[in-house]
Formats: sequence, C-alpha cells, structure tokens
Amino acid sequence: MNTLETVIGILEELAPGVDFETCETLIDDRHVDSLAMLALVADLEDAFEIEIPAVEIVASNFNSAQALAQMVDRIKEEELG
Repeated sequence: MNTLETVIGILEELAPGVDFETCETLIDDRHVDSLAMLALVADLEDAFEIEIPAVEIVASNFNSAQALAQMVDRIKEEELG
C-alpha cells in the first residue's frame, strides 16, 4: 500500500462518507474537526513511524489526502536525512 492509500484508509476511519480521492477542503469545510485532527496526527505518526512537527500542522497540509501524503513523504525523507 502506498502513502496515499494508507492516508485515505486512516481518513475513512475518522470521517466516513467523504470522497477523499477528490476532496480538497477537508479542513475548510470541516470534514475533519479539531478532535479528528488530533487523532489523524497520531494515526499518521503511528502508521508511518514519523513525528509531525507542529509547524507542519497547517490547513494547506491537511486539506486533502494528496497534501497529507505529500507531507508524510516529505517528513519521511527529512527524517532519513
């Protein structure tokens, strides 16, 4: 399973009924609320064995599954050095 598929799987558990393939307004349209956001960060950190820095927790990184996958991949690369 690639990063995007894993991210979508996590999102589907937190907010069922949203088309995560195409939605680009997860935060803006409140498909993911503040409590789900905390769970999302924790789930992403666990699934990918990364630590998401606070500076990365901005709407632009969390508004779509694609943006989340890109952020995860970027953090994984940075952590590898």
